Amino acid sequence: MGRVFSIVNQKGGVGKTTTAVNLSASLAAAERRVLLIDFDPQGNATSGLGVEKERVRFTIYHALIGEVGIGEVVRHTVMPFLQLIPSNADLIGAEVELVGMEGREYRLKEVIGSIQGRYDYIFIDCPPSLGLLTVNALVASDHIIIPLQCEYYALEGLGQLLRTVERIRKALNPSLSIKGILLTMFDPRTTISHQVEREIRDHFNGKVFKTVIPRNVRLSEAPSFGKPVLLYDIRSKGALSYLQLAREFIRS
Repeated sequence: MGRVFSIVNQKGGVGKTTTAVNLSASLAAAERRVLLIDFDPQGNATSGLGVEKERVRFTIYHALIGEVGIGEVVRHTVMPFLQLIPSNADLIGAEVELVGMEGREYRLKEVIGSIQGRYDYIFIDCPPSLGLLTVNALVASDHIIIPLQCEYYALEGLGQLLRTVERIRKALNPSLSIKGILLTMFDPRTTISHQVEREIRDHFNGKVFKTVIPRNVRLSEAPSFGKPVLLYDIRSKGALSYLQLAREFIRS
């Protein structure tokens, strides 16, 4: 069975989707079978892999509400070992429709269970909130990855996220664990980046990835071309950092 990872942080703009797309692509480049589930109604992971979200007929939303089977939603990408379950604004409606469903917190877990064995890794790109969609993702996951930007307010909201994870663990998914905190948007020229890194590593000893993702123009540009950064500019610092993270991931 492929292990399932939620990439989660209720704060926006922390590098969550960037990590989902580029870690998935980097592991696929190492010929690991990877599925990326775009679970954010904004659909940025979908467009970041070159899929026009407005023109997609079926998305994760349609599988969640039982309109189609999960197999009808999976799409191939330009990378042979990477597949995508797309999303778009339709997913906003799932928050409302799931409320009336029995076992609503387990719906995503049930949906992906039939295809889990096809992959080595399944990544869920969560929305920037702690609502019912994120709860579904956490219940379906074995582990979580928390992107955390190296900026002044980095720790703001992290406590709330960790409390939510603990509640999910106690009530719905006792095997859920933190795979690691990933430091993103690191700028070696600034004192604050180094201060945040030291503080996070001291406070979460052993739970922080060794790899640090730098602030990088190529990482910002790649989504507008519908490509992971390693297909956009493999020599960039952003691409090299995610390839390094994939190596660390495989070894762990």
